[in-house]
Amino acid sequence: MPAASPARRPRVVLGVAGGIAAYKAVEVLRQLTESGHDVRVVPTDSALRFVGEPTWAALSGHPVSTGVWAGAAEVAHVSLGREADLVLVVPATADLLARAATGRADDLLTATLLTARCPVVFAPAMHTEMWEHPATRANVGTLRARGCVVIDPAVGRLTGADSGAGRLPAPAEIAALARAVLARAGSAANANGTGLAAGLMPDLTGYRFVISAGGTREHLDPVRFLGNSSSGRQGYALARAALSRGARVVVVAANVALPEVAGAHTVRVVSAVQLRAAVHAEAATAHVVIMAAAVADFRPVTRAAHKIKKSDGDPEPVALVRNPDILAELVAARQPGQLLVGFAAETGGPGADLLDLGREKLVRKGADLLVVNQVGDGLGFEVEDNAAVVLGSDGTETVIGRTSKDLLSHRVLDLVTARLAPADGSVIAVSDSTRR
Repeated sequence: MPAASPARRPRVVLGVAGGIAAYKAVEVLRQLTESGHDVRVVPTDSALRFVGEPTWAALSGHPVSTGVWAGAAEVAHVSLGREADLVLVVPATADLLARAATGRADDLLTATLLTARCPVVFAPAMHTEMWEHPATRANVGTLRARGCVVIDPAVGRLTGADSGAGRLPAPAEIAALARAVLARAGSAANANGTGLAAGLMPDLTGYRFVISAGGTREHLDPVRFLGNSSSGRQGYALARAALSRGARVVVVAANVALPEVAGAHTVRVVSAVQLRAAVHAEAATAHVVIMAAAVADFRPVTRAAHKIKKSDGDPEPVALVRNPDILAELVAARQPGQLLVGFAAETGGPGADLLDLGREKLVRKGADLLVVNQVGDGLGFEVEDNAAVVLGSDGTETVIGRTSKDLLSHRVLDLVTARLAPADGSVIAVSDSTRR
């Protein structure tokens, strides 16, 4: 992530609650400071029993604010929240979520949460029984209803021998989600010619997204396959952007080697047929489906049971069969109020105009939006940047110049949001008690 301009570094308050996962917040702090963000750490008294004040001060470059009585002349319990562009709480314990939901202000962190007028993101971590308790679920629902982003914890090893839902997601992915929140605010600020838009709040709360990512593989034998160069970065950036705007997200990942997106539920697949089954299953209860994966158009008719060897003689020509058109199938099975977005990776060529190809594909597929992006020459696959033209079924064409995949994702989601029906009147009401 390129370093932010030193003239106006985004200001992040990193709240740290008293859970064993507090040591992982150190890595979140390092990730944010190294990408150019100005971070002030506000640990609770209990958090300082896990990680000491010198660590936070050394890595943030700021004195650590630990209580409402320290530095009273600066009125820290008011100024920290007012001046922040983002408040990020890692880890958010069950106790911290309860105090935040009920408006308590009995320490510096909860007072900061009350005075913040910027996006607030909670990364919960606790034992499974605490995460699944009705009181915690109600508190999470309250915070989400107020516009806070509460990402779902990961499933895995907890304290001791316990395993289950409640593990803190990977610190690098929490930091990436924080940058996605700030990218949207920065994009809005640039469009308005103002400072960082700290007050930009989530606009996708209550919506459920299914996003495919990566590239499918169609095996010739146990070793070789027909595939493509898609890394999954654009699909994962879309997932982070949707999560940062309050959505619940399922990622159907085809052969993606990236860490799982913090807060998203990930379904891993290999082939186009597997991706088709997973997307159809998840789309039945989705408000928005975004097909960002590069899906193979063809697959071998047969797959050899063993590795094909040169000693077997000259190989037979590989016979191919057409894979199902997943996006067209989704359009045909569309739920009421559901919005469908496709991606078209094109190279153009002699007599083949990129946009003409995209317009023809949009009509043929029947999607609401089609993101047409040229691949090759440092664009699209396996790189950090992308550029696109988004074609709408209403005849609109939106040009998105070369930019980061995070910013491109927000531009696409702006177009999605403008076309969405109210969350309580379409497909399904998403319950905060569900895992996804």
